Amino acid sequence: MAEEQQSPPRREIVTGVPRGARRRPPAHTPARSEISEQTTLGATYVRALMRSQLRAGIGALAALALLVGTLPLVLVLPRTASGPLVWVALGLAVYPVMWLIARRYVTRAERNEADFTGLVMDPAEAPPGPRRPE
Repeated sequence: MAEEQQSPPRREIVTGVPRGARRRPPAHTPARSEISEQTTLGATYVRALMRSQLRAGIGALAALALLVGTLPLVLVLPRTASGPLVWVALGLAVYPVMWLIARRYVTRAERNEADFTGLVMDPAEAPPGPRRPE
């Protein structure tokens, strides 16, 4: 038995997570933890969201007040000429403009919330989604 057969070296299998796929801790503290822990920075984030939503609401309210505030001026016209004009002003001018004001408010509020969510979410956890129109 001078010639013993040598068995091939045993191979070891590494089952760990590849280095590129390992999750690294974020370089900064995520804003979500700042909000849940009620820190000063978290309160600042929430205040900024509330301020932007308030600005959107006041803008929509001002546009609506301007629209409704000018309506009595149209209705003061002499009665003979204002018969069909009242219905035209109410049906064709006021309601579509009110709908546009409301639509713009909702779009702006959704954009504010999306911006806030983008700020709060960890980039690694952000769901891929379609980019919102600007």
